[in-house]
Amino acid sequence: MRQDELHPGAGAKKATKRIGRGYGSGHGACSGRGNKGQKSRSGHDIPKGFEGGQMPLIKRLPQKRGFKNIFRVEYNLVNLQSLNIFKSGSEVTPEKLLEAGLIKNITQPVKILANGELEYPLTVKANKFSETAKAKIEKLGGKAEELENAAETK
Repeated sequence: MRQDELHPGAGAKKATKRIGRGYGSGHGACSGRGNKGQKSRSGHDIPKGFEGGQMPLIKRLPQKRGFKNIFRVEYNLVNLQSLNIFKSGSEVTPEKLLEAGLIKNITQPVKILANGELEYPLTVKANKFSETAKAKIEKLGGKAEELENAAETK
């Protein structure tokens, strides 16, 4: 094989589409852009969702914007410092928290957070504990017992 016999394979080289070179070319007149309007002009840029100046659908339906996680579990949050209202060594349950006014309802699970300091040992029963809260309760000689989440077992 010689260098002057080399050539690209069949279909490897394709002529560029010559636009706007008369009717006979098949791409004359409007040059494949259709007729008139913003999209037929050079430099056109239409934003996604643009409706010709009409109020776009995404703005007409504001309630449809965003994302809502239907599996999210909302917790009643209780800080450690607010557990100091209970007597030393007593058992703290969601029912007792409701009676004390520390949570609003008993239908949502309860989570104990580590904000503040606990002054004496307590047995705390809740659905969840932050790691720090659990450590603080057990450091004083109390117990942190996790209850089964009613919301997660549905």
